[in-house]
Amino acid sequence: MRAVVQRVTSASVRTLLPDAEPVETGRIGPGLVALVGVTHDDGPAEAEKLASKLLHLRIFSDEAGAMNLSCADTGGALLVVSQFTLYGDTRKGRRPSFVAAAGPEAAEPLIEHLAETLRSLGATVATGRFRTHMQVSLINDGPITLELEV
Repeated sequence: MRAVVQRVTSASVRTLLPDAEPVETGRIGPGLVALVGVTHDDGPAEAEKLASKLLHLRIFSDEAGAMNLSCADTGGALLVVSQFTLYGDTRKGRRPSFVAAAGPEAAEPLIEHLAETLRSLGATVATGRFRTHMQVSLINDGPITLELEV
């Protein structure tokens, strides 16, 4: 699994359904936005490892201004959004290849497992809606953006 993580002061995700008004499916205050991609050999173990890494990633400032605190320490929330394009290969040509991305039948249960694992660890979690066009809005704090891979 692969994630692009941004520390945010707030974030939300809206789902765009055909012939309907956009619907907000998730909103958080201070915390992390995790755009998460799944590849073919990922399973529940990778989802659990990524959940722990996200919850305990020390990128929030302590009283001295050093990045020593995590969402677990600060009570920060997480917005988890599926992002198959993280496995896009752009080395050849001008159109990305998504061969390395797991199909939705395999990826959706793992994204759900990731969110449920985070919740079981005590995190507040909001999510997007799988297999829909989404709009993510966020205020990147820092800015701090990291790539994680498990």
